[in-house]
Amino acid sequence: MSFAEDGRLRDSDMSRFYHKFQNKIPTILFYENRYNITMNITGRITGIKYAPLLGEPLPELDFAQFDVNNSPSACVVHDGKYMFALSKWVSPKRSRSYPFGRVYNTLEHSKKITVIPVVKDEGKRGDRDYIQWDTVSLMSLLDVFVIFAYYDTAEVNPRNKQKITRQQFNAQFVKAKIKEIEQYHSSALHWNLNELKTNFHDILNKASSAYRKIEEQTGVTLHSQEGLERFREKIGKDVADFMEFSRHKSEQAQKREVVTLQPKERLQSATKATITIRNYLGGAYFLTVDEIKTVGEELILIESKHSKNAPLPSLEDIKDGLLKMILFGNLTNVMANDVTVKSTAMLVLTSPNIKGTIHSQDCAKNWNTFLKHNDISVLQRGLIQTLFEEANRNNFVVEISNSR
Repeated sequence: MSFAEDGRLRDSDMSRFYHKFQNKIPTILFYENRYNITMNITGRITGIKYAPLLGEPLPELDFAQFDVNNSPSACVVHDGKYMFALSKWVSPKRSRSYPFGRVYNTLEHSKKITVIPVVKDEGKRGDRDYIQWDTVSLMSLLDVFVIFAYYDTAEVNPRNKQKITRQQFNAQFVKAKIKEIEQYHSSALHWNLNELKTNFHDILNKASSAYRKIEEQTGVTLHSQEGLERFREKIGKDVADFMEFSRHKSEQAQKREVVTLQPKERLQSATKATITIRNYLGGAYFLTVDEIKTVGEELILIESKHSKNAPLPSLEDIKDGLLKMILFGNLTNVMANDVTVKSTAMLVLTSPNIKGTIHSQDCAKNWNTFLKHNDISVLQRGLIQTLFEEANRNNFVVEISNSR
């Protein structure tokens, strides 16, 4: 075997290596850690099967008085004979809040809607984020109708006069889209694709006009309109163009994340991996796995959530992790660097205030020992038990342990 100057296996030797150790995943992982070979995981999702148990009771609102800007982050809206669960995002970028937790709270309802801004501009000195294809594709997989919305009012940020805050959706536009969905009798997938094909450019134009008005009213300089124009041009009017543009952006973010350990992550090893998930919609998610382990020939895909002070991460953080479990738990045709493997999804919750380790598949004796050594409130005990039941019903594993 020969290595390049950066210590990585040369391509020719890498090919022979994987052929020699085909189906020997522990051996492959050893060499990845030793010689810095990137683990690239691929898989397919042909359908989602999942029973959520941690969803919260949602407040019910009458459609006549409904205003998306004043509504809770997740709620049930009823309009005569129609009823649906609705969630809203505060940014099209998934990592800027906990949108997955909000969507999770609506999953047990038969008809689900989520409102996502197509773009959010916080000012030239702040961020500007655009909606991505993999977000739309994931919502389609979960049978969630997406309302592509836009902000049309905002205020000057009192803490930074060069940025805007308290951005508000055009509420009448959102209500009109809800009425359309009420009369729509096909799937969320068809709705989402049709909105992209026929209305997305018009919504981008509305967002562009709205931000020009906000800039004039607030006096805050926003990002140039040319950037929004380039986004419109790059996604084209074909869904395939949007997919390709988002794929490129997501792959870039995936490559950056795989070499970056976030401060809140406390992993048992520094082993991250890329994972590319494809589905029957033609979409692809370019994600990272926080950590990978092996048990025999089985690959464990780990999503980690950490709490610095409390025994457990926040409920919203846990729900954010559960959305990854829905994805990882429904994978088929999983391959690790072109080697076919079996995979299991695992959600790991860590804290320096936890003593010992407990798994969702542990027996009652281990549970009692865990409680004896940890100061877990009655409320937290109930949360853990429900979380463990959800894991067992949906064939993934939860581990609660001390952060090393």
